[in-house]
Amino acid sequence: MPNKKIPLRQCVACRELKEKREMLRVVKNADGKIFIDFSFKAPGRGAYVCNNAECVKKLKKNRILNKVFSCAVDDTVYAAVEEECFGKKQG
Repeated sequence: MPNKKIPLRQCVACRELKEKREMLRVVKNADGKIFIDFSFKAPGRGAYVCNNAECVKKLKKNRILNKVFSCAVDDTVYAAVEEECFGKKQG
C-alpha cells in the first residue's frame, strides 16, 4: 500500500521544511492585496510561515514579507499573522 505524499513548504523566516497544513499562508493576489489564506488555495504569490512565536517575531522584526512580495506590506498584515499565531497558542 503506497504512502500518501505529504506536501512540504519552506518557512520564509526559519527556512525549515514543514508540513503545509502546520503553517500559515500569506498571499499577494493580482490586485496587490495581501492577506492570510486559510484555504491554502487562493491565487497569487504565497509565502509560508511556521505557526510558532519565534518565526512570527522574526517575520515582523525583519519585515520579511516586504522582501518576499517586493512591496511595502502594511502593519495590519503582520498584526493579523501575529494574532493568528498567538491566538491559537492561547486557545
